[in-house]
Amino acid sequence: MMLQSATLFLVASLLAALPVNADGLYTKKSPVLQVNQKGYNQLIANSNYTSIVEFYAPWCGHCQNLKPAYEKAAKNLEGLAKVAAVNCDEEANKPFCGQMGIQGFPTLKLVTPSKKPGKPRVEDYQGARTTKGIVDAVVDKIPNHVKRITDKTLEGWLSEDQEAPKALLFTEKGTTSALIRALAIDFLGSLKVAQIRNKESNAVDKFGVTEFPTLVLLPGNGAEPILYDGELKKGPMVEFLSQAASPNPDPAPASEKGKSKPSKSAETEKSKSEKTSEPEAATEESDPTAPVQVHTPAPAIETLTTPASLESACLAPKSGTCVLALLPESGELDSELTGSTKDALESLAEVGHKHAERKSKLFPLYSIPASNAASKALRVGLGLAEDAQTVEIVALNARRSWWRQYDPSEEADYGTVRVEAWIDAIRLGEGSRNKLPEGIIVSQAEPEKKAADHDEL
Repeated sequence: MMLQSATLFLVASLLAALPVNADGLYTKKSPVLQVNQKGYNQLIANSNYTSIVEFYAPWCGHCQNLKPAYEKAAKNLEGLAKVAAVNCDEEANKPFCGQMGIQGFPTLKLVTPSKKPGKPRVEDYQGARTTKGIVDAVVDKIPNHVKRITDKTLEGWLSEDQEAPKALLFTEKGTTSALIRALAIDFLGSLKVAQIRNKESNAVDKFGVTEFPTLVLLPGNGAEPILYDGELKKGPMVEFLSQAASPNPDPAPASEKGKSKPSKSAETEKSKSEKTSEPEAATEESDPTAPVQVHTPAPAIETLTTPASLESACLAPKSGTCVLALLPESGELDSELTGSTKDALESLAEVGHKHAERKSKLFPLYSIPASNAASKALRVGLGLAEDAQTVEIVALNARRSWWRQYDPSEEADYGTVRVEAWIDAIRLGEGSRNKLPEGIIVSQAEPEKKAADHDEL
């Protein structure tokens, strides 16, 4: 009975550590590994592999925009590194997200194995949130356990632990690829991996290599070398090397969910053998009291009700970028148009609120009611509909004399995701801009004249 209870407890513990099937951004079929705190500790922190972990909330527009690139990065890094995600909107995950210091979404963290098992190096990912940016950053962090060999050092390497199996890659490249580094991680502690250049003629002749790259397996115990002639893909290459040694039981996404974490002996061997040129960085300290960003109602954006306030804030010669929601005339709107106006204002408020919580800089966002006489003049000046029956979102910069209109598409989509993407494009200087027509920017004399009545912004 005691054995049965212990078995049930063990099974329950392992199930708790497996990826979470969260109602978040990523489905069960996603290449992104979904984890909670226990899953993170087992699959990420105790792994020999480099990982990147996204801490997100399903309602976050930036998270939704990142999803396609992040999933594509996960596919590209399959077998090379781990790409995971934690849904911080789940109640059970909020304490863990707080311990990891998450204060905004999405936050990406690179997790790299250190010399201390279970205590990896953790650092914020600061690169571009694109597939290429993520893949390049992760690949750069993959540990390198591949030894560089020359004709002069070959015999010494071969004579080391002659009973142990070895693998030798002949290549034309001077760099060590992510694929061979990943293979070395797979067999860390059970098979030594080295790399040698094609210009090392003695080694090339010794093993009869005629093409590059070529992988040679040395089974050990005096067995004859075996040349690999299959595809240069990780799966078949692991199978080839498995003739001589067993790969690590390091848990991996999807196909290896049920495997246990590496044994203590394997981790001990890893600790002894792992060598890296990177200095060890301190793991981020956990703070259970760290605040976690939660989804709170966003305050409405500021409304500019007079021509003077609009001109002073956005239309003076030295005014920077402003985003304006030109509101339709009240009382002449049907329910659909009212819905679009409501969506537009809520989306702009949500975007502004997110930046305020993160304490990141964002240009001002204003709503301009139709009762503001300057609203109609601005519509006419920009060539927009004069009847003011629909909401219009525009960005303009008086100092640099450009403007840009938000296109809601045929579906009148003023949702947060699209509006936020449009604003982000402006922040990054992406997309086309139109030259401001003459007459939009007020003369230098007018702001000075009105300075007595209105505080300078």
